[in-house]
Amino acid sequence: MKKILIVYHTLGGNTEAAALVAEKALKDLPDTEVRRKKAGEATLEDLLWCDGLIVGSGDYFSYMAGALKDFFDRTFYPSRGKVEGKPCFAFLTHGGGGAAISSLEAIARSFKFKRLVDPVLIKGRPDAEAEKRLVEAVRKFAAFVAGS
Repeated sequence: MKKILIVYHTLGGNTEAAALVAEKALKDLPDTEVRRKKAGEATLEDLLWCDGLIVGSGDYFSYMAGALKDFFDRTFYPSRGKVEGKPCFAFLTHGGGGAAISSLEAIARSFKFKRLVDPVLIKGRPDAEAEKRLVEAVRKFAAFVAGS
């Protein structure tokens, strides 16, 4: 059974809507256990529990959400030597541009997470086309996690 953690932060609801789409896509897969947590509630134990990590953020001043950064700050040193090579996938909701994805990718490199699937950028609230792209990426990510 593969275990996937979705950690996200939302203010306006767009990122939470995307996180729910990702969760549903994973729950439809066999042999997959999913935990979806807001960044302020996610813990080191959650990070250590999962086989693969999905992170979601809005774009706040071209940077990830502060609450998501806080999650990474709280877990970085205690997870050293325990999460390197863990598969990670990111999605970002934004109002135009999506520059904050670079901050998520930089954090992933610091943790030495493995990038298996390109991030998905979603302008505004996920519409049908964005949901389709996100579901495809999440399922592709889950297939890689199952094979790793």
